[in-house]
Amino acid sequence: MRMRKHFATGAALTAAAAMILTACGGGGDAGSTATGGSSELNVGPAYTTTDYGPLTSSALAMGSNWQVLEGLYRLDRTNYSVSPALAAGDPVKVSDTEYEISLRDGAKFSDGTDVTAADVVAAYGKATAEGSLFAQFYTFVDSVEAKDDKTVTIHLKYPFAALKERLAILMVTPASADADAMKSMPIGSGPYKYSEVSELKISAVPNEYYNGNTPATVETINWNPLKDETARVTAAIDGTIDIVESVPASSQKDLKDAGWNVESKPGYGNAFMMFNTQKAPFDKPEVRRAFLKAINKQSLIDTVLDGEAKEATSFLPEANPAYKKPSTDLSYDKDAAAKLLSDNGAAGMTVNLLTTDHSWIVAMVPQITADLEALGLKVNHTSQATGDLYNNVTDVKDAVPDYDVIIAPGDPSVFGTDPGIIISWWNGNNNWTKQRDGWQVSDPDSFNQLQTIIEEAGQLDGDAAKAKWGEAQDLLAEKTVLFPLVFRNVITGSNPEKVEGFHAIPTTGLQLLGVSTK
Repeated sequence: MRMRKHFATGAALTAAAAMILTACGGGGDAGSTATGGSSELNVGPAYTTTDYGPLTSSALAMGSNWQVLEGLYRLDRTNYSVSPALAAGDPVKVSDTEYEISLRDGAKFSDGTDVTAADVVAAYGKATAEGSLFAQFYTFVDSVEAKDDKTVTIHLKYPFAALKERLAILMVTPASADADAMKSMPIGSGPYKYSEVSELKISAVPNEYYNGNTPATVETINWNPLKDETARVTAAIDGTIDIVESVPASSQKDLKDAGWNVESKPGYGNAFMMFNTQKAPFDKPEVRRAFLKAINKQSLIDTVLDGEAKEATSFLPEANPAYKKPSTDLSYDKDAAAKLLSDNGAAGMTVNLLTTDHSWIVAMVPQITADLEALGLKVNHTSQATGDLYNNVTDVKDAVPDYDVIIAPGDPSVFGTDPGIIISWWNGNNNWTKQRDGWQVSDPDSFNQLQTIIEEAGQLDGDAAKAKWGEAQDLLAEKTVLFPLVFRNVITGSNPEKVEGFHAIPTTGLQLLGVSTK
């Protein structure tokens, strides 16, 4: 799950939206382009942040950075294909565990300095430093070195099938740049460069030094963060923004009636249920499974999510090529859930349910509470802002978390759909399992078993890889430490009278390369 920093309330952001409606105006002049006239693309993202650095996990910053920063490879999130970005071509295989990658000729950062292999090495070093959430993506790498100014050598611990996909999420900034400065306004080698980064508006203009294959197509991109759902929809219908992220399912008709294109993409974003496995009775997988089976997921989809979600039948969504329906059935079965609770001494217990304050998560709580109480449980619910929940409940230093069950949203597919990324995000050797759900402590044997499966699967491809990832999904369902309830569709809107070349993606963020205004 990406941890996002929210620093404004819904009311404050609604006020911000009013300011934007007054100040920003609509898209650029008809027929203008980045090389002629004044073309301006205004978009309405659904998230806020203060960290725009190359190692950010913010939905807003990652989405804007896709236009400004480059990795060795570029991940097209419309179909998750990978193509060269800073790299001149594919990795050249020296051996099963050694590859060389040449940089694009003439690549420069937006400050005019050359991009060198040393910059790539420095980016890798920062990404894999102790405490970095990106470190888990590169456990298969032994070292990254500069062979010369324009060639990077990568040494692997073992053969790895998805090398380009992982390198596509390693964003490169100047090695000499100050880390704090990069968080506030990073310098990249992409087709755009930041011209303004503030709480209410982020702007980017063409990078005059860019020489890659995806040049800038507008003279200005403005991101107007609007966390409040009503503010986003209002800004769209009023014509203040040209593209809107995270359209509420209930607002689709309003946008369509206003002439907008609205696309709903099945994605990886989910509401997951996480258990404190260091606290009885949630130290028993049977009790954890009972909670999953007690909840009528399809009813949640139909009545709360307006049909814009799919039931999670495995840890991976059915759209993933590695999907397998696990041998442990976690589908809705009230009687089976009641029996699991009774057989394991958990019948009639009081449960403290903690959720984030995301509106769609909170909206599911009444039915979830009713489903659990139908089994004789008593449910006490509280919600907190995401940062408060993690900082004050699960991540308290040198303390075992004091909670029962948490429901929160997450979507690591912003980093790609490689099963190793999706599964390891919540179940790797990281803060989730060490601190938050305690799996690494409460059941180290099964946790270590999963890590072995992940490592073995990463070395395989084709049917062999799919079979190994199936083993991982079987284990995750059996242990039910953290498991998705539903996979929510991603709904995006664009104004066809102002925008062309835009394609919605099935994850958070707005991919704007190649988008132009009319």
